[in-house]
Amino acid sequence: QAQLVESGGGLVQAGGSLRLSCAASGGSLITYTVVWFRQAPGKEREFVGVISGNGGSNYYADFVKGRFTISRDNAKGMVYLQMVSLKPDDTAVYYCAARQYWATFTRLRAGEIYDYWGQGTQVIVSS
Repeated sequence: QAQLVESGGGLVQAGGSLRLSCAASGGSLITYTVVWFRQAPGKEREFVGVISGNGGSNYYADFVKGRFTISRDNAKGMVYLQMVSLKPDDTAVYYCAARQYWATFTRLRAGEIYDYWGQGTQVIVSS
């Protein structure tokens, strides 16, 4: 049962930007480590990036290459994925997930360590 809610997806032209949001349904993301994954049609789920509970630490997949930024507003209980210079290859369903504690980079990339998941938001980048 999903306990996180993503929003902000949509259709954008290549080179454009989107900001995705992740919120907790019936709770708060404050102090939780929050990750973003994505899954393109016919492909496996892929780690995008993660942010620590206090926002002091971030870790991104290599393909992000400075185009994506994860931030959080703990006063609002929100986590954001800002995406710029979007490419058609970025087309996917984007998911946020959360767990209580930070972990090693290897473990943070693994979906199975997260306790709470959203249903995903679709991002389509047209060429």
